[in-house]
Amino acid sequence: MQPISPSTILPVDFNAAVLVGRIWRDGPCVIAVRNGEVIDITQTVSTVAELLDSGDALGIARHAPGVSLGPVQALLELALSAPVDQPLLLAPCDLQAIKACGVTFAVSLLERVIEEQAGGDAARAASLRTALQDTLGSDLSALRPGSDAAQRLKQQLQQRGAWSQYMEVGIGPDAEVFTKAQAMSAVGCGAQVGLLPNSAWNNPEPEIVLAVNSRGEVLGATLGNDVNLRDIEGRSALLLGKAKDNNGSCAIGPFIRLFDEGFTLDTVRQAEVSLLIEGADDGFVLEGASFMREISRDPLDLVRQTAGDYHQYPDGFMLFLGTMFSPVKDRDEPGGGFTHHLGDRVTIASAALGALVNQVQRCDAIPPWTFGVRALYQNLASRGLL
Repeated sequence: MQPISPSTILPVDFNAAVLVGRIWRDGPCVIAVRNGEVIDITQTVSTVAELLDSGDALGIARHAPGVSLGPVQALLELALSAPVDQPLLLAPCDLQAIKACGVTFAVSLLERVIEEQAGGDAARAASLRTALQDTLGSDLSALRPGSDAAQRLKQQLQQRGAWSQYMEVGIGPDAEVFTKAQAMSAVGCGAQVGLLPNSAWNNPEPEIVLAVNSRGEVLGATLGNDVNLRDIEGRSALLLGKAKDNNGSCAIGPFIRLFDEGFTLDTVRQAEVSLLIEGADDGFVLEGASFMREISRDPLDLVRQTAGDYHQYPDGFMLFLGTMFSPVKDRDEPGGGFTHHLGDRVTIASAALGALVNQVQRCDAIPPWTFGVRALYQNLASRGLL
């Protein structure tokens, strides 16, 4: 594997982008990137949640006074070489709940049904994939969830004994929204992500993540890796928490790009998210992509289904939008599909958002998560920032 260049971490137009994030300087600090320079603005906003709720996040990110930390490329070079137990670049969110939407693309819907019917057995995936494609016999991506056509397909599939709980959230009126990880638990760019030791069928999920404040306003976006344990969740959907919320199973970054004149929700709607997996022990390479134009539910609809009159998030939330990417390329044996090896490097990238880079390890072999909300506020108080 070639070393990662700091320039590849940044959006292609980073000089025009309004980027905010967090780094470690005697504690978590809120930073803004202005014209290629990193500015610590923690004296103005002590958390990213506070920034997004301020009513003028864009103005603060652009103009708030702060301490210059030098060129962003120099900081990224340090971050990429930092020890794994002393990360410099943190996930760009802090107090926000971390939520995720599943089966928002037709391809990922098919793969979830395969996991369910395979019962977590990767060896059965290939034959089930062919059988399901024959059974469904229609282009699910053309269906609008909750529509009359979707309801008719549901009735047909129920009559044929082919209905699934994943089909319900894929084409039914209600989206799947779950808690991916706890506030403060996500790791950032350059950190290690973790797998449960007993998982033998797993993969990264490259996604765009929306930054939403307490009022339900979408203020920006970033990239995320929802580390997915297909065998655990495939045994039972009731194991979703065990399959999704483990140490290091959620990576977000490198920065939140705030919406402005040149970067909007429409940019997100047309974005392409690429994935590169590079094996450290076997030279394996897998490339893939997820195209946001093929999402079955609009991002704003997913936000509305997450928060509103029935469910509030006073510290805001980060919302994973799902992915159409499901790796099926054989790695270890014919018909065995893809699963991670320890040491894999995963790069998730999108032109307007930059790149999120992480290395795969066991979740019990990477640094444990110990810095939570109480630790954050104790640290801020000790630095006179509350």
